[in-house]
Amino acid sequence: MKPYIPIELSAIQDQLGRPLHDLRISVIDSCNFRCPYCMPAAVFGESYQFLKPAELLTFEEITRLARLIAEMGAVKIKLTGGEPLLRPWLPDLVRRLAEVDGIDDLALITNGAHLARMAEPLRAAGLKRLTVSLDSLDEDTFSRMNGMAHRVRPVLDGIAAAERAGFTGIKLNAVVIRGMNDHQPPDLVRRFRGTGHIVRFIEYMDVGNRNGWRPDLVVPSRETLERISQEFPVEPVEPNYRGEVASRYRLLDGSGEIGFISSVSQPFCKDCTRLRLSADGTLYTCLFAVKGTDLRAPLRGGASDAELVSILTGLWKRRIDRYSEERAARLEAAAAGADTGSRKVEMYTVGG
Repeated sequence: MKPYIPIELSAIQDQLGRPLHDLRISVIDSCNFRCPYCMPAAVFGESYQFLKPAELLTFEEITRLARLIAEMGAVKIKLTGGEPLLRPWLPDLVRRLAEVDGIDDLALITNGAHLARMAEPLRAAGLKRLTVSLDSLDEDTFSRMNGMAHRVRPVLDGIAAAERAGFTGIKLNAVVIRGMNDHQPPDLVRRFRGTGHIVRFIEYMDVGNRNGWRPDLVVPSRETLERISQEFPVEPVEPNYRGEVASRYRLLDGSGEIGFISSVSQPFCKDCTRLRLSADGTLYTCLFAVKGTDLRAPLRGGASDAELVSILTGLWKRRIDRYSEERAARLEAAAAGADTGSRKVEMYTVGG
């Protein structure tokens, strides 16, 4: 068999002219939290069956796909879950991905519960950036929002350990849900201003089918911004690059930056450049996708790099996803009793 010689793919675009820039890789589907917006405890109880080890992509398979997708133009990789720190030997995967040509940004998002012991090995393996989910600093609210009575302190200890390991500019994501933590965003800004870390507030999204999402539970980012601005005046900042999901704001006193991810009130589909790989090797072109493309079967069936690239490029070139821009019409149609399509992929399958 002749060796695979990569062709020039960096200009590949989907049907809406969007280039491929980011690859999100879910390394495991299970999680130690039961956050209501992702994996509600009422559905994902102790008897819930997650993927078996043999069903997960191996590190070799993940790295092979990452290399090919990097040749298509992706320059950023973010590792997700489930909770990625539950995947055994994760620093080994980080080390492999850090060596992939063309990838200049390697990040990971975690709930932080195991970060204190993992920060140093991940940094040493080549991880460049961290995002930590932190919905509240209040113990009662935090426990309610993670669904498993986990405490805030281990997460804060994990952030401190990450700082000692050399991570800077850590992003701290808070999903804001009306009636749960919508009054607490200023607490997070107050706690992390002056640290160099960036707190980002995320509108509650209708990802998946099991989180009980309702429009009235969504707190629009403009409302959260107004609440924060009463104590911390801000000014907008230009995005770092096309496709950056968060709207950026600088605190006027110079003590930090905050961000808002507003998929519901201000959809950003037109600039979405993300491809998502699930832990079982299914590729999705949207966080709200109905179906994906199985890559595990061809990987394990002996497909060549050229054959895999053909699948990957064809998938991206056919991409037309813009769910968030269509959300309002879909909700109106559903309210009128119309069939709006099949069930969406769950968030824990493809990460946030």
